[in-house]
Amino acid sequence: MKNRAEELQNIAGRRFDVCVIGGGATGAGCALDAQLRGLRTVMLDAGDFAGATSSAATKIIHGGVRYLEEAIKDVDPKEYHVVVRALHERVRMLDNAPHLTRKLEFIVPSYSWLNVAYLDIGLKIYDWLAGAGRISPSTFLSREETLKRMPTLKLEGLIGSVMYADGQLDDARYAMALVQSFAEQGGNALNYARVTDFNRDSSGRLSGVRVTDQLTGNSFEIAARAIVNATGPFSDAIRQLATPSATKRMRLSKGAHILLPLEILSSEEAMLIPKTDDGRVLFAVPWLGRLLVGTTEQEVSPDDEFFVSRADIAFMLGQLNKYLERPATPSQIVSGFAGARPLVSSGENESTKKLARDDVIEVDPSSGLISIMGGKWTTHRAMAEDTINAVQKALGVPLTESPTRSHVLYGGEGFSGDLWEKLMAAHPISKETAHHLAAKFGTAAGNVLQLTLENRDLAQPIVPTNPAIQAEVVYCVRHELAATIEDVLARRLGVQFYSWRDAIYAAPVVGSLMAQELHWSDAEAKSAITAYVDKINHLLERAGLDQERSEGSSAGRSTAA
Repeated sequence: MKNRAEELQNIAGRRFDVCVIGGGATGAGCALDAQLRGLRTVMLDAGDFAGATSSAATKIIHGGVRYLEEAIKDVDPKEYHVVVRALHERVRMLDNAPHLTRKLEFIVPSYSWLNVAYLDIGLKIYDWLAGAGRISPSTFLSREETLKRMPTLKLEGLIGSVMYADGQLDDARYAMALVQSFAEQGGNALNYARVTDFNRDSSGRLSGVRVTDQLTGNSFEIAARAIVNATGPFSDAIRQLATPSATKRMRLSKGAHILLPLEILSSEEAMLIPKTDDGRVLFAVPWLGRLLVGTTEQEVSPDDEFFVSRADIAFMLGQLNKYLERPATPSQIVSGFAGARPLVSSGENESTKKLARDDVIEVDPSSGLISIMGGKWTTHRAMAEDTINAVQKALGVPLTESPTRSHVLYGGEGFSGDLWEKLMAAHPISKETAHHLAAKFGTAAGNVLQLTLENRDLAQPIVPTNPAIQAEVVYCVRHELAATIEDVLARRLGVQFYSWRDAIYAAPVVGSLMAQELHWSDAEAKSAITAYVDKINHLLERAGLDQERSEGSSAGRSTAA
């Protein structure tokens, strides 16, 4: 990707066929699809790419076992549609980004034979619906086999388990791969570019956008023949900016997650808790060396602050501990995150727990704005395909087939499972760093390591307890439009999700490297570091955990990280 100055020069005041507002999974998917179909496209996000919902997922690629249960119980064709489409899209996600995805087995512990039968029948239906997209068949595991795979489970009353397969993704990096693939095809993308208003033609239909650069305060305009609203939780705000009388349609559900030491489950497989106290499911998923547990469900508004609360933690640990021989405690939490799931409602009185995860495309008859709302990570590509079909129809051009069904994303071309070994053979890096680079950047990892040949200091780790190296910071600023410390530590490298305390101690190193690349003054660098550390300490406080010292040394560091 070009640097920020070049992108601004290529975007401001220019004319495009399509302007996509929103740089999360759906927005980046729409931008890539449109560009691949020959439509000159620009994509804008008010914050960072995948800065909200798209980096706050449970990191699984799935049809949705709970959605299937609801579809059967409620005879709900919407939920059935969500499950079937997601099961087929699941395989495409695995194939299109092999470096960022993997097959993952899920174990559902069972403490009654009736439960075993119920799960076995349901998951056989799940397998059948997947058809050719089935990853591997579900199967019953004996008590002995279950404990061999997941030895920390509660022993009393355990009969066995049912095991089935879905997928897993690195959501923030997957979104970044979509953005990079879009840019590689000639598209223009810019983060921290807020759409503040629309331009209109003589008939009142949208003809462009007015944009404010959130980093400089400068404003500019872009002309576009079609405008796509893919802003997820913020869809209503853009819809009402285009048409003030538009009725709100979004209902938001907060999903919180916590991360614990992987030893708590001691398993390579994930665990599905089939029914929590409030009637949902809970996942405990091995993810990048941690155990990711989630999620909660609480109706919220777009203006709410999203954080993991003490109540969230009490609920999640309460449900998890029912299945563990040795209970997990809040003091073992190393990180967490929360985000808003965008659900589309047709009425005022529906609970968010009952709303389908289906998506809706709306073409505003007065303004021409095309909004894609709802959906889930697993179906982002199909949602984008349908949206760009609507764009082509609106533009009056022939409908063409979407190339994204089998378009391998940036970093995935030529990827193989032994890439980390090749990186180690070519560069003096640790096994942990090689695995990390291969998993984050795929075949582009060589471009990151090239920087270490130019400056040996960049081969040093950002913090001793994490495999990420300093070259990644420089690469992400130069080639991935990273503009803040959080952009790097949360979404580009994942350090913040691995450990809040690691992230605090990484902040001065990252801030110093970014200051050199972005020409920050000493005062600007200090301010950026302080603001980031304060934010992470705020998250620790909200979770009921001890805050960390702000100094950039590891003196006095908590052992909880």
